[in-house]
Amino acid sequence: MKRTSRDIRTANRYEVLRQIIAESPTSRQELAAATGLSLATVATLVGELLDLRMITEVGFEDSAGGRPRGLVAVNTSGGALIGVDIAETYVHVELFDLGLNVLARAEEEVRPGESLPEHVVGHVAAAVGSVVTQAGIEGARVLGVGVSVPGQVDRATGISEYAPNWDWHDVPLLDLLTEHIAYPLYLDNPLRASAVAELWFGAARGRGNAVVVNLGTGVGAGLVLGGGLHRGVSNSAGEWGHTTMVLDGRPCRCGNHGCVETYVGARGIMLNLRELDPGSALLHAEDQTATIDALARGVAADDPVARRVVHETARYLGAGVADLVNLFNPEIVVLSSWVARALGEPLLHAVREAVTRHALPRPLAATQVVLSPIPTDPVCLGAATFALEGALQTVGQKNGKRTTPVRSRTTTPPS
Repeated sequence: MKRTSRDIRTANRYEVLRQIIAESPTSRQELAAATGLSLATVATLVGELLDLRMITEVGFEDSAGGRPRGLVAVNTSGGALIGVDIAETYVHVELFDLGLNVLARAEEEVRPGESLPEHVVGHVAAAVGSVVTQAGIEGARVLGVGVSVPGQVDRATGISEYAPNWDWHDVPLLDLLTEHIAYPLYLDNPLRASAVAELWFGAARGRGNAVVVNLGTGVGAGLVLGGGLHRGVSNSAGEWGHTTMVLDGRPCRCGNHGCVETYVGARGIMLNLRELDPGSALLHAEDQTATIDALARGVAADDPVARRVVHETARYLGAGVADLVNLFNPEIVVLSSWVARALGEPLLHAVREAVTRHALPRPLAATQVVLSPIPTDPVCLGAATFALEGALQTVGQKNGKRTTPVRSRTTTPPS
């Protein structure tokens, strides 16, 4: 789709604000150098952000032989953003200030049998209400809510087109959420959310090419290519978890067999454990979180079964990551989400060994494989940036004298 001048202006405004959030305080000259925009364009965009009270003037710095440079910084009290991480076993919500500092958190457990859309929407509405109450802010200060949902997502319509782990097909999720949440809503996918979080604040910061491997119940790869988020033509890029690892292998909920997810997702790891030791005390039937946590404790205690399960999982994961290294030639591969966080360094060490065995030498030499350093929920953080994008686009529409009201649902902000 061809971008309009308004789209480009919105994207530039977003990029300038992103740099200010990352580098506060900073000067207009530094912003121009960081974004590649002209100083005049940056000055105009900074003026707009000042008018919106998203940033503030914070003094001056000396320049070599010239006039002192004015400094700007993010106005952390200029609004609030909410990020929602809908996963197969939980709904986690965080509320952020404009500097993307966490002010409040809430989590709702999604139990087996609670995967119907109305159940999930109820959990999201409850958690969003909780963080607003905890933070003690007025509803008018909430600029938007970014919602990450697993599977195939149509951002323009707000529809969850396909979530295989829940057997969702064409669920009008944003419409359902709008019935319970009064704030502007922006729908996307955890692969995109985790990639943006790493690009802004994590291991991919300052990198032009990165792959963020999301390891949870579901598995996928968020892609940063050429310095920006890569979505693909239908916002479907990164469904690496549903590429074939083993011909005629384990059945996958997507309908195929042998998908990567069936060997390295939480359910796949449980099956690895069950095949190795069916009666293991580490195995908690139907409880993914408890099983992964038990494995992590077992590895720390040098339990031989736990160590073998993690090693076997890492063999599959390393082979799959090596494929990503060979395909995309990234500077960095980041292991993210709750399974990677729980299994930590032992998983990372074994994955690195497997990647070394399977990747081609030249792309391997240019690639690091690391754990996500983000201390909070990366998906919530990334989802909050989608709300920020949407808020800036809405401002652009108003400045463009758009006369039709903006609906409290998904728009298509630049990425």
